[in-house]
Amino acid sequence: MFEKVLIANREEIAVRIAQACADLGIDSVAVYSDADEDAKHVRLADEAYHIGPSKAKESYLDQDALLEAARAADADAIHPGYGFLAENESFAAAVEESEFEWIGPPSDVMADFGEKTKARKIMAEADVPIVPGTTEPITSPEAVEAFADEHGYPVAIKADGGGGGRGLKIVHEPSQIESKLQEAIREGDAYFDNPNVYLERFLEGPRHIEVQIMGDEHGNVRHFGERDCTVQRRQQKLVEESPSPVLDDETRDAICAAARRGAAAADYVNAGTVEFLYEDGDFYFIEVNARIQVEHTVTEELTGIDLVKWQLRVAAGEELPFSQDEIEPRGAAMEFRLNAEDPDNDFTPLPGTLSTYEPPRGIGVRVDDGVDEGDSIAPFYDSMFGKLIVTGRDRAEVIARGKRALDETAIEGVPTTVPFHRELLEDEGFLANDHTTKYVDRELVGE
Repeated sequence: MFEKVLIANREEIAVRIAQACADLGIDSVAVYSDADEDAKHVRLADEAYHIGPSKAKESYLDQDALLEAARAADADAIHPGYGFLAENESFAAAVEESEFEWIGPPSDVMADFGEKTKARKIMAEADVPIVPGTTEPITSPEAVEAFADEHGYPVAIKADGGGGGRGLKIVHEPSQIESKLQEAIREGDAYFDNPNVYLERFLEGPRHIEVQIMGDEHGNVRHFGERDCTVQRRQQKLVEESPSPVLDDETRDAICAAARRGAAAADYVNAGTVEFLYEDGDFYFIEVNARIQVEHTVTEELTGIDLVKWQLRVAAGEELPFSQDEIEPRGAAMEFRLNAEDPDNDFTPLPGTLSTYEPPRGIGVRVDDGVDEGDSIAPFYDSMFGKLIVTGRDRAEVIARGKRALDETAIEGVPTTVPFHRELLEDEGFLANDHTTKYVDRELVGE
């Protein structure tokens, strides 16, 4: 096992990784920018190293600075968390080629899944259903038109390296083809340094289902059940739950088996998430997130398995000791993201200082955060500063407990998403499980 791990990230996920390191007797090394000198993840770690100015590109995205910090600390391994460089294949390769171990999927696997057309090929060959579409990049309006003639409108034009809604353009009629194609190409080039785009049939009202997987260096791949991430705002997740209330047992078994099968075909190692869209009884692969996810906590609560600790163990060469049948999710869980955003003002991020921060407590309540009372939310990074995870014997108990926990939550100094979550748990459509990925935008926000 490693003696010292550098955490190439900040705030909530850096705290989470430091705690897992402590559980395993590993020293944790934090890194920080100017804005984070007094941050919670810095206070909690065994050591901390300054890596640059407040802007992310000059600190948390500076690969050389991170490697130099690891050398200064004499670390054994580097954990990237999520966001920043977590899915950056060049950084993963640089770590692999250095004296440090990389705590994540191999860079070549990350590269395969980073290109969506290549990922679709891998999954199709593993008999995993994919959304009808192209497996090669397209360049001409004529290709879009031919695809629409075969599959109908709307058509999704998607950046090959895209994610989070960037590089995704929807074509509803022929007159939009030329402009939408060029927009997708420009965004793909600007955001992902990859101008290639491909086509998919656009699903109008899907659910978003993802499956947690993990593989080791000994050829074992396991799934840990699914999560429903359908509650989204402009394709950014707000609430995640498990089990998915829309799946029957047969479909649940099928989607989890497909995720495991696809990951095994790619020789996947370490933690990851296989993402699907579900509509009218059918599910389709969309992408693999080759890292730990924000919502991994939901799965941990239902399985009792510490996924971050197993990331560390797998990276150290250990074999997963449990069979697939021994992983038995029990009960239900729901995660509410705590963002410094104003839900009444288009979810605008508004940084500031937490003059009051009193998270809830009690049975069935877990809070993962990167702040304490008096800490500041910096304007340079993502607005999420914590997560509230609630568990119970079933969805009804989770919702009741979630209402209580949200009512107990007291946060002042910045606006947060807590009022939105409270509203959601009173919404008839959500309670009746009658929502899609567009539900928040169309019904709760009114776009």
